[in-house]
Parts: sequence; C-alpha cells; structure tokens
Amino acid sequence: MGVWRKWIFPILRIALIAAIAVALVKLAFFAEPADADGPAVPTGSITDPVTVVERGTIVNDVAVQGTVSADPAVAVKAVAVGTVDELFVQQGAAVAQGDPLYDIKIETPRDPVETTGPDGLIQITQPKPLITFQQVLAPISGVLTSLTVLHGQAVTVGDATGQVAPPTFSVSGALEPAQQYRLLDRPTEATVTIAGGPAPFVCTGLTITNGTTSQPDDQGDPGVGTGTGSGTTVRCAVPGDVTVFPGLTASLTIPAGTAENVLVVPTTAVEGGSGTGVVYVTGADGMQEQRPVTLGLSDGTLVEVVEGLTEGEEILMFTPNAAAPSGEDCFDDGSGSMICGAGIMR
Repeated sequence: MGVWRKWIFPILRIALIAAIAVALVKLAFFAEPADADGPAVPTGSITDPVTVVERGTIVNDVAVQGTVSADPAVAVKAVAVGTVDELFVQQGAAVAQGDPLYDIKIETPRDPVETTGPDGLIQITQPKPLITFQQVLAPISGVLTSLTVLHGQAVTVGDATGQVAPPTFSVSGALEPAQQYRLLDRPTEATVTIAGGPAPFVCTGLTITNGTTSQPDDQGDPGVGTGTGSGTTVRCAVPGDVTVFPGLTASLTIPAGTAENVLVVPTTAVEGGSGTGVVYVTGADGMQEQRPVTLGLSDGTLVEVVEGLTEGEEILMFTPNAAAPSGEDCFDDGSGSMICGAGIMR
C-alpha cells in the first residue's frame, strides 16, 4: 500500500494533468476547421412571403362613425313688398306645411283719372291705391322657432322673417377618401346602430357630399353660411318612428355590393385598388413577373380579381413598393424566424 501512495498515485496524477494540458494546447493552436454542414453555420434565409389566388366571398360593407343631429331649420321669407298686416301664429307654435303665418299688405298705385268738369275743364284725380294681401305660408311642417316681424313692419321680397324647425333627424359622418372608391355605385340607404339606443334600423335618402359645404345662418338659410366644413360627408334620414336625440353617436354600415365565389387576393398584394392594379406572380423558376389585373369589389382586406389571374397561382403577399408593415403583418415561417412584408426578417 505504501508503494501505491508513494509512486503509483503521483504518477497517475502527473499523467492526467499532462493529458489535459496537451488537449488545451491542441484546442488553442491546432483546432480543426468546423464542418461546413455543422450546426454552427446559419441555416435561415430571407424569403418573400407568397399567397395563393383562391375563391371567396367579398361583402363590401363600408363602416362610418357618425352622429345624430336635428335637421336644419328652414327660413320663412317674405313674398311681397309691403307691410306686415296680421300675425296668425305665435313663435313656438307647431305648424303644418302651407299654414298661413302672417300676411303682407300691398298697396298698388292706380293710374290718375281724367274727368271733365262742369266748366269744361279737364280735372285729374288720383284714386286711392289698390289694397291687396299676400299670405306668407309655413315652408315645412315643424315648430315655428322664430318670427321676427311685427305689425306694420315694412318687408321686401326674400327678407328672412323667421324659421321653422322640422321634427326630423339625420345621421351623418365623415367618409375617408379611400372609402369613396368602394361607394362608386352610390347606395341609397344604410343600417344605423346607436349604442344604448333602439334596435338597428335602416335610414334612407343616403347622400354623399364632397368638398366644402356651408352651415345654415341664424335664420336657417342653408345658402348663407356662417361657417364652412370640408371633406366628404355621408348623410341619411332617420325614420319618423325611431326615437333619437341630437348628439348621439351612431355607426353607419353602408352596403355596397356582394360578390360570391370569385377570385380574391389580399389588398396588400395589389398595387392600386380600384378598377385596375398590378400584382407580382412567382414563376416556376422563382422569378417574379409583374402582371396587370382588373379588380372588382373590395372589403378593405380582400379584393376581387376579375381578370388577370387564375385560381391557384402564387403571388407576392406584399408588393415590393408596399410600406413597411407593422408587427401585425408578420408571421412565423416555421423555423422560428419572423417574416414581415416583402421578405423583411425581424
């Protein structure tokens, strides 16, 4: 046992230390090149994501946020030159279209009359003027919110002398410029939903107004503006049997057509979005081909391809000139890498 402690164990310890030292020297100065096929070589690649042309259904419903507002009052205007003779109603009264509000006394001068007197001389007399009355009628049904004339007041044709506010309401909202391409057929109605209000209802008489519009003046005259607004506004009438109040927030859903069992592609895959566009087709050799297409309906996410592509073709999911996508446009390619937009790896 003394031989083992004195000679064998020290020799084994020295041999082990020597082996470790040799191995470290080899790793430091004589390392072999890594295998080119080994895991140390990156295997990821940047690819352009593609999508397949397939069939689907496009429901072109345009959503617009709007508000409920009372329809503007209509001005009461004088219809003749004269003086106010009699007021038939008082401010605040409910009136029906065509009800008389007041009348105007009109004095029309008569021609002088020539007569021969007993002495044979010609006498000229001026008869009293012809007196007639012209009634001013309510332009619409509603409430006479103002009446600014008094008995004996002189008026001329077109003078604003009051206004009648209708008991009707409208829903209006701002239309984004891009949404106008989806409403080229000019729908005539929309479905309105009011949070906390009645069940969704259909409003009719839908209008789309472009450009600058005038606000009614103090007398309710829409032709004389006290302020202006610009942009594109969509407006429709609330049915008379639906209870609403000014200022309520509403959501308008405007149906603009449906296309079933048609070829569809993502809108991100098309340059252009109304009528015509360009897509990038991936060929069998992997090369990209620019191809013009004819477009149909769009729901903002998918667009109908009327002509230019066939079912099953592969095209780029994002056009080369598309803006840098957000994180929501990225996806996992299966290897742990995130593909965003036209082959941008994140």
